[in-house]
Amino acid sequence: MLSHIVDILADPADGSALQGADNFSRLVSETGHSYDVAKQGYVTLAAGAGLKHQGDDAAMVTARETYLAMGHFAPFVEAVTGAVQDSLETQDAAEHAAGLNADTAPALLEVGAGTGYYLAHTLDSIEGARGVGLDISTHAAKHLAKSHERVGAVVADVWERLPLKDDSIHAISVVFAPRNPAEFQRVLAPGGEVIVLTPQAGHLDELREPLGILGVEEGKVERLYAQAEGFLEQAADPVDISFPIVLDKASIAAQVGMSPSARHISPEDLAERMASLPQTLTVTAHARLDRLRSA
Repeated sequence: MLSHIVDILADPADGSALQGADNFSRLVSETGHSYDVAKQGYVTLAAGAGLKHQGDDAAMVTARETYLAMGHFAPFVEAVTGAVQDSLETQDAAEHAAGLNADTAPALLEVGAGTGYYLAHTLDSIEGARGVGLDISTHAAKHLAKSHERVGAVVADVWERLPLKDDSIHAISVVFAPRNPAEFQRVLAPGGEVIVLTPQAGHLDELREPLGILGVEEGKVERLYAQAEGFLEQAADPVDISFPIVLDKASIAAQVGMSPSARHISPEDLAERMASLPQTLTVTAHARLDRLRSA
């Protein structure tokens, strides 16, 4: 719900405050800009000529929702939520030690939030927290807006200025999604952290050869820290997460359908390649979880 988060949103054109108008059918800024709220409950906050990219299409979003709902990535979800909880507890302890009021409801941001699966789980685990789900795909935003009563869905480009006020977010999560360290530093509240889950070499490799799908690029974590230099620094020891997953053919089709490979393999080619697979296949998920704070 946008009414829950409007106080931390900002006009993408100039950073001025936003407020709801006409029963939250639009958001208006102090400087006179107006942004219509879609009937599905999300708002597009993009400055100038608007969004340059479209993100996941409807088929990819449906595949993502199907795959994640099967629970195959549950260990990833638990790890991200646990890291956010740990970060918030550390911030609360620091505020209490400083004699500050630590009772403010934390504001969470997930970048590349997709259908809201991860963010909704985290909000369920943290009483009173409210979440901003940001994605560049309007197809994803339609699902995101319905994912949780305390989620506000925003369509925006992570590579541009984020439509959020300075120092407004207590924890940012990024799950297999792009990052903007300079903007993350700007919007993080004092003591806030960025929780990043990055796929590692070998992730779901058992599907690569038989299906001809894209592999994980090398050096992803190294690029994370190179991008972050001067803005973010390591806040905790990284955690490697690996676990087996038993996938049936429906799950495999959904996994491929939600991935970048969906743009390179036609449904006909995928069906032909999957015909030779067994009815179930055990694959291994590999990722690394990093926690970063303002440098």
